[in-house]
Amino acid sequence: MTGAMSKSTPTTTSKRAASAAFHPYEATTRGIRIRVEPRYMEDQSSPEDSHFVWSYAVEIANDGDETVQLKSRTWRITDALGRTEEVRGAGVVGQTPVIEPGKAFNYTSGCPLKTPQGIMVGSYQMSDEAGQMFDVAIPAFSLDSPYTRRSMN
Repeated sequence: MTGAMSKSTPTTTSKRAASAAFHPYEATTRGIRIRVEPRYMEDQSSPEDSHFVWSYAVEIANDGDETVQLKSRTWRITDALGRTEEVRGAGVVGQTPVIEPGKAFNYTSGCPLKTPQGIMVGSYQMSDEAGQMFDVAIPAFSLDSPYTRRSMN
């Protein structure tokens, strides 16, 4: 495993525009809603070399009453063999966005694995207007490829 990798330019949108997208994984902490949509990247993967790549689109929507700033992130990435890697870093995609009430911040990043399946879960560390730090849960989401072996037990 080599951890999460950034690939895209983030955008800030109003909640109305941001909520139009479909995101199957969602969690809310203190009025901060996180939606994630993973996508297997066939064109960047090489199954014969045990190299599988996913992108994941993230929406961070501020449904609360105060402005917040994303300061850092923590990811736990687990492959199909149970190998887990923890990735920590400042901000996301090189930014520490300030998100006002009613606004959302969107970005896309990616994750390579050596197995055709995995799972990611994590948290964002945010600060409120008073400078108090708090954690916002990133929902667990599945990284599935067409090469995933399914079992009935």
